Amino acid sequence: MISSAQSSLDIQKIRARFPILNQKVNGQDLVYFDNAASNQKPLEVIQAMDTYYKTINSNVHRGVHHLSQVATDAYELSREKVRKHINAAKAHEVIYTRGTTEGINLLASCLGKGLIKAGDEIVITAMEHHSNIVPWQMLCEQTGATLRVIPMNSAGELELDAAKEILSERTKLLSFCHVSNALGTINPAKELIQMAHAVGAWVMVDGAQASPHLSIDVQDLDADFYAFSSHKIYGPTGIGILYGKEALLNKLPPYQGGGEMIKTVTFEKTTYAELPHKFEAGTPSIAEGVALGSAIDFMNELGMENIAAHENDLLEYAHQELAKFDNIRFIGEAENKASVVSFLLGNHHPYDVGMILDKMGIAVRTGHHCTQPIMAQFGIPGTVRASFSVYNTFEEVDTFINALKKVNSMLS
Repeated sequence: MISSAQSSLDIQKIRARFPILNQKVNGQDLVYFDNAASNQKPLEVIQAMDTYYKTINSNVHRGVHHLSQVATDAYELSREKVRKHINAAKAHEVIYTRGTTEGINLLASCLGKGLIKAGDEIVITAMEHHSNIVPWQMLCEQTGATLRVIPMNSAGELELDAAKEILSERTKLLSFCHVSNALGTINPAKELIQMAHAVGAWVMVDGAQASPHLSIDVQDLDADFYAFSSHKIYGPTGIGILYGKEALLNKLPPYQGGGEMIKTVTFEKTTYAELPHKFEAGTPSIAEGVALGSAIDFMNELGMENIAAHENDLLEYAHQELAKFDNIRFIGEAENKASVVSFLLGNHHPYDVGMILDKMGIAVRTGHHCTQPIMAQFGIPGTVRASFSVYNTFEEVDTFINALKKVNSMLS
């Protein structure tokens, strides 16, 4: 199969920038198809971390000495790169967090301080990651609000007619994943946001799985809040982003108390810092923040359209080859998908399939993928999930398919 994206991206040159790919696992060349969990890091991201600790290491914002100022400039430059990358209107609408999970928990925690009350409704969807279920359940338990769920069909697509019925004047927040981590479904984010705004609700978008594959424009989407993680977009672990509209962030109380998020402190009264620092208590993950900027540079250099096109070609090819198995069952067959194929192979347990693939040097994810309600709807314990990134190749897909044939034979 010849990919149009492959002709515009030199995949072998891209792979050479990822040192971890040049190794063997159990005596076999590594095939890394667990990118939906966390993708690998190019040399420039690794070097950015190294350079920070070797030459810049200092706390940000409060120091007048040279290293502190250099660290602050580098850290804030990354914030500006994020702003441009997602087309936020202002840099202070970009809040550093530890990742998508903390971004969602930040909003849930702040809303729980008097902004959500008994009788209110929070709406999520049937395809959410646990990080976009549990915080809202906890908030409902705390406040007496009700959690409602937009259903999905057997293809793994949301039932939008049901969404129109569920969203009402009682809805205070709609929170949904832009792309499903377990199914690969790309949800109609803009349409969902418009539906929620029509009833006066705020909208939180979990962009963890969308951010590596799609061009994100928060102003075009009209998203109120949008969260994603660095480690999903070629950056380091331990840092992520919560975007929020300035007016709404100003309405929220602080998330945590401590240094950095204050303007003045006396024993009688504390006043809070302006955005974004109001939500960034304590010493942040500075090296990770700087390296996140390098990851965004890497993505922009390749071009999000080129990344998405190559990954889509890999997805289509993998699906085409997997469909040749007479005992394959795909879980998630939405018309609009991104970079994930989940399946079952006959009656073989996903864990057994994954373990044998690992012996052949192939890394896939098995289990419920932190989406137990999805698995319950399909009546299964979990799936085998292969997920693709820009550095993956068609040859690796062939290796994967040939290995699956061996697995099928062994387990049968």
